[in-house]
Amino acid sequence: MTLVSPYRDAVADDVTRGRRHRSRRRLSVIAALAVLILTVFTVSLMIGNTFYPLQDVFGVMLGQDVAGATFTVGRLRLPRAALAIVVGLSFGLAGVTFQTMLRNPLASPDIIGISSGASAAAAFAIVILGLSGTMVSIFAIVAGLAVTLVIYLLSTSSGSAGTRLILIGIGVAAMLEAVTQYVLSQAGQWELQEALRWLTGSLNGSTWEQVWPTLIALAILGPLLLSRSRDLDAMRLGEDAAAALGVRVDRTRLIVVIAAVGLVAFATAAAGPIAFVAFLSGPIAARIVGPHGSMLIPSALVGALLVLVADLVGQNFLGLRYPVGVVTGVLGAPYLVYLIVRTNRAGGSL
Repeated sequence: MTLVSPYRDAVADDVTRGRRHRSRRRLSVIAALAVLILTVFTVSLMIGNTFYPLQDVFGVMLGQDVAGATFTVGRLRLPRAALAIVVGLSFGLAGVTFQTMLRNPLASPDIIGISSGASAAAAFAIVILGLSGTMVSIFAIVAGLAVTLVIYLLSTSSGSAGTRLILIGIGVAAMLEAVTQYVLSQAGQWELQEALRWLTGSLNGSTWEQVWPTLIALAILGPLLLSRSRDLDAMRLGEDAAAALGVRVDRTRLIVVIAAVGLVAFATAAAGPIAFVAFLSGPIAARIVGPHGSMLIPSALVGALLVLVADLVGQNFLGLRYPVGVVTGVLGAPYLVYLIVRTNRAGGSL
């Protein structure tokens, strides 16, 4: 016993040190991401066709009347940057929720059909029904929820969801993309331009009326997902193992799916289906934080940073002005190809 006890104490000390190291690393990464978001947010308010110094930007944010900057910064740039943060947080949080729950990096809302449902509904509302503004957003939200319900019911009809949900989602997404293309083929010139602007994923013309509903949804659904972070971590081990650990798998899955889809639907309704943000945020967060612990908060912050940086680059550093969805698509498509190739070489499956 005298030989075993010191060994056990040493192992316990190593485990404790490892946990402390991971905790410090996590907090450091979260703090660094928050600082980067604040920095890019501030820069995006300063630069554009007209440059405004930092004191003018702060003056506008404090409610002061600054010649020129009050309109440009307060009415144009500030809601745009705020919407970028809110939709980025929403996409990042929802994406990593699906990836964690289904234990597959391809299980992202823009891969498994949720964003495609919202996009098809928005195109139909703009082109066929002649709607605009809030009504298009309502169509997108309702369609996103309805498509998710269909995919969920189909994937769980004969057992637990998993790879089946991803494959069914990809199939549904393909059908919805065909619907979208058909609707666009029937569009007139104005409707086509409006629909394409929305479908690309854009922050152009952002207003506070778009920010507030998305922010409210994030404030309600975000904490709901965070409250289920332990259950999601347990589900990484598989549904049987999670159930053995006391997780009510069916109930947890239903709650997190509803919350995550709600975030995607509201974010898509506000800014369109910004490509690959939900898909990339989780893997990037796992690389910089490490594989242990919940990825919800780091992934949400990565999502916000991705949208902010992509919009800043697309608007100021590429010669022409490109929608944010174009820039994130250029970033995300190569990673998707790499992920599929790596999976095939490893002999794995989706």
